[in-house]
Amino acid sequence: MAKSEVYSWRVSPQMKRALEEAARRQKQTISALLEKIVAQSFRNGVEGWKEDEAALQERLHAAGLAAIGKIKSGRTHRSKRVRQDLRRKLQGKHERARSH
Repeated sequence: MAKSEVYSWRVSPQMKRALEEAARRQKQTISALLEKIVAQSFRNGVEGWKEDEAALQERLHAAGLAAIGKIKSGRTHRSKRVRQDLRRKLQGKHERARSH
């Protein structure tokens, strides 16, 4: 496969020396070594590689839905009484503001 894309990033001097040494031992270029390392990581299950986008989105949505509305306040009817609770809270603030 022809390679037309370029990707660069900064590494520490120690990492660069380790890459150069590993490439030399394996008798290949650093580029070939990095491609081999990345491909192996993807095959071993780096997140997002084995899972197609639709399946990933479905899994993420399910995880999100499981958490929606799950805040524990100890008040079981809070969602049914939100209007009353909010009015009471606002009235308390207005009364305190008037008394100052």
